[in-house]
Amino acid sequence: MNKPVNDGLWSGTWVAERLGVELVGDDRLTGLLGLALRRNPKRAHLLVSNVLGKHVPQSPSVVYGHGFALGRRVRDLLGADHCGRAVVLGYAETATGLGHAVADGLGTAPYLHSTRRPVPGVAPAGGFEESHSHATSHLLLPENPALLASDGPLVLVDDEFSTGNTVLNTIRDLHARYPRKRYVVVALVDMRAPSDADRLRQFAEQIDAQVSLVTTASGTVRLPADVLERGRELVAHHEAAQQTQTEPPRADASAVEGTAEYETSVVPGQRGAGRVRRVELRWPRGVPDGGRHGFTPVHRGRLERALPAMAARIAEALPRGARRVLVLGCEELMYAPLRLAREVEQVVEAEVRYSTTTRSPVLAVDDPGYAIRTRLIFPAHDDPADGPGERYAYNVAGGGFDAVVAVVDSTADTPELHAPAGLLARLAAHTPHVLLAVVPAYLPVPPHAPERSPMLPEPLRGPAFSSYAPDEVGWLLQDLSDVTLEAPTEEREEAIQSGGAHYAESLPVEYQPSEQYQELFHTALTASAARIAQAVGVVTETILAELPLRRRKSAGTEETSGPGPVLVSLARAGTPVGVLMRRWARFRHGRDLPHYAVSIVRGRGIDTNALRWLAAHHDPRDVVFVDGWTGKGAITRELARAIREFEEREGITGFDPEIAVLADPGSCVRTYGTREDFLIPSACLNSTVSGLISRTVLRADLVGPHDFHGAKFYRELAGADVSNVFLDAVSQCFPEVADSVDTAAKELLSTDRTPTWEGWAAVERISEEYGIDDVNLVKPGVGETTRVLLRRVPWKILARAGAGADLDHVRLLAGQRGVPVEEVGELPYSCVGLIHPRYTRGATGADGRTVTR
Repeated sequence: MNKPVNDGLWSGTWVAERLGVELVGDDRLTGLLGLALRRNPKRAHLLVSNVLGKHVPQSPSVVYGHGFALGRRVRDLLGADHCGRAVVLGYAETATGLGHAVADGLGTAPYLHSTRRPVPGVAPAGGFEESHSHATSHLLLPENPALLASDGPLVLVDDEFSTGNTVLNTIRDLHARYPRKRYVVVALVDMRAPSDADRLRQFAEQIDAQVSLVTTASGTVRLPADVLERGRELVAHHEAAQQTQTEPPRADASAVEGTAEYETSVVPGQRGAGRVRRVELRWPRGVPDGGRHGFTPVHRGRLERALPAMAARIAEALPRGARRVLVLGCEELMYAPLRLAREVEQVVEAEVRYSTTTRSPVLAVDDPGYAIRTRLIFPAHDDPADGPGERYAYNVAGGGFDAVVAVVDSTADTPELHAPAGLLARLAAHTPHVLLAVVPAYLPVPPHAPERSPMLPEPLRGPAFSSYAPDEVGWLLQDLSDVTLEAPTEEREEAIQSGGAHYAESLPVEYQPSEQYQELFHTALTASAARIAQAVGVVTETILAELPLRRRKSAGTEETSGPGPVLVSLARAGTPVGVLMRRWARFRHGRDLPHYAVSIVRGRGIDTNALRWLAAHHDPRDVVFVDGWTGKGAITRELARAIREFEEREGITGFDPEIAVLADPGSCVRTYGTREDFLIPSACLNSTVSGLISRTVLRADLVGPHDFHGAKFYRELAGADVSNVFLDAVSQCFPEVADSVDTAAKELLSTDRTPTWEGWAAVERISEEYGIDDVNLVKPGVGETTRVLLRRVPWKILARAGAGADLDHVRLLAGQRGVPVEEVGELPYSCVGLIHPRYTRGATGADGRTVTR
């Protein structure tokens, strides 16, 4: 193909003609944006920026100039006094460079961008979800947490606003921790519908803050009613056509011994002799590679002074006579390559362009009226937290570049980058010269750890704490039974959603089941006890079979022996499951496995004092974390992040963050008893089926730095306690399922159990479809739906058509609370509970029943 120049034809023409999509608004919109297609159940089209430097190679001066100009407008809006106290926050991955340029425009503001790359040893200062994206979890990892704690204006920068959900999620999270009076939202284009703009105004009123908006252009996207169906058909048609074409052979790479260069073979029919070599930048020591951990005005000054010399080294390494050069950044690493490219542009005669690689999959169509002309596919090369996967570089192949300068940070300079199918080989197949410039990844120096109490208390045990036998479980918790922590459900919901409190700072009033509901519990237990026993046996046998292999992998030796698994359940839903797994190991193998319960809190992490106690008493390699079921996988991610941070900070290694669960309907883990979403009766009740223990509590005035998280023992509910009734009913079924467990466990061990995260995708789809801004208000699965009905203010229940007796208790609870149950056809779960998305106590009637929307 020819290089992707559109010769006056709008790069959204192809999509507009085939789908009937229209951009309506400022005259500048078609110059700023093109259109492409992607495989996405929520939005068929993609707005492709021509000035962002992500998908479309553009002059670095143009890219930087747009961001810098927006920063100047923000400076004028705030005035000198407020501008001097402002902090700029950009969004990963697309707006990391844009946000940094905006901060440069303000001149005196420090900069931070969110990240999807957890960094060992750096504790998150916040986080939020991006519900419309294919990769949603954002972390905030400032080296200095005080960066976000000031009360000055917070400037939030994204490339586009489509719904405003991401901004709402961010402000909601940060305002709860660090309230302030002024926010400025900045974007290249504002494409929100009027209703979305109203939501932002209403939200600002709710938190009593001023929210201003600064954009380059604004408008809306008009879509025909059948755009999703037509888009899916169009994508499927072109993908099928592309698959039938003969794919050229991949370039092979071989290192040249003793040098930093290697040659790649020329792919027939494509340009390039494929020479790849390094260029040493001599990046200034101590200057961060970007804003992942914060970037201060002092850093900015040092970088400005070092840029000319670094650009000169790149210019010297470029081939003589090069007429067209691309500087290619790497995902979140956008600002450093942009500044280098802009400086190179000033000192070479060649036409310099800038773009970056991305995680986002987009259909490529070689047509001058389409924004994404070509696509290079290569494996991820920075050891991402969500595992291996494909990455992309758009409009590079066929771009007529005589040289490409690939700029990565040192974390991404891995064997995968240099592999035969890696990014460098892909680039070398399309250009004669590839330069690799590596920026050292900035890792904050961890602060001096404060002195800790050397003594941690022994676990709490029944009957003094819980109705379980003392050998069944040891609770690594502190007893808060004498503290009043309960609040009415409606008050808790309002405080949680307004950002006034975290859900772990209080407890809901314990639900007292009616006689009809208790009868339903016993009926469900009788019907499902054998099914649960089967799942308990399968997950326990899987752990016993795989632990020796895990020990060997962890040790890097042939060592496989050890005392055996140490079960550590996540209180409290995981605790009955941990007890049952312990009982199975004793029944089937005569082994008494240690079992403890620890607290983990979404957004706050796992109890690190509990981890220290475990490491002092057991080999961390033997610890197996246990939970009841998976919903959308939030706790799975929380645990993985918390373990990484703990090991880096404490120097204690060996804990495996994988969770073993009874049921994995969300396909979030690889160790499970079943992936069916069925009624586990322990989800029907609260403390009365969990040893009379409350959910865990983490509140600063009650839990000190050397304390375990807290919980209450509801001794007064002993008359209604069915904890051991549940355990005994399931345990009695062990003999009858023993043979089938052996067969099922062997089959499971031989199958591919890689998580697909199907549940998370469903939650994102439901969140978008039902207009729920916060994915944390979507609770998938029977267990989570039951919790919504017992603890939160439910809005409606989605039930899979044909789901039978497993949902009887859900229908009963929904009827008692006046919550509609809506049957839907396509649902990977038996049911999904939706928490009221904009709850205040005024949203319910006097009887506390939910309103309809």
